[in-house]
Amino acid sequence: MSTVKFSFSGESQGISRFVGKARDFQITIDQPPVSESIESNNPCPVEYTLASLGGCVNIVAHHIAQELNINLKSLKIKVDGNLNPNRFVNGDSSERAGFTDIDVQLDVESDASPELLDKWLTIVKDRCPVSDNLANQTKLAIAV
Repeated sequence: MSTVKFSFSGESQGISRFVGKARDFQITIDQPPVSESIESNNPCPVEYTLASLGGCVNIVAHHIAQELNINLKSLKIKVDGNLNPNRFVNGDSSERAGFTDIDVQLDVESDASPELLDKWLTIVKDRCPVSDNLANQTKLAIAV
């Protein structure tokens, strides 16, 4: 299979709001309400990162379950990330700007054996594109 290009583009609508499109879907990104002067009606970029990971794990988990003939009766996914905003807020370079750690918890209800679920989870972790991007360095270019 050849490489597939995904795109997102948008326009700033003020200090904290950015509205863009991915295919035919509008996505609005805000800043968390860090003060009363900033209104936030949508998730912030780092929340979208966690949502992206959760959504991707969900898709891959169901795909792999089908491959392994696992009946997923229920799948709940919780994604938490820890981030110190000091670098973003005041330029403190003693810590990273991004997440220091991300934890994904899957709550699975299935009639599959624990051994088969372990195999399933190993494959899910290996084949999830978003977790791969977060766990490994990806070539990134930002330009004017």
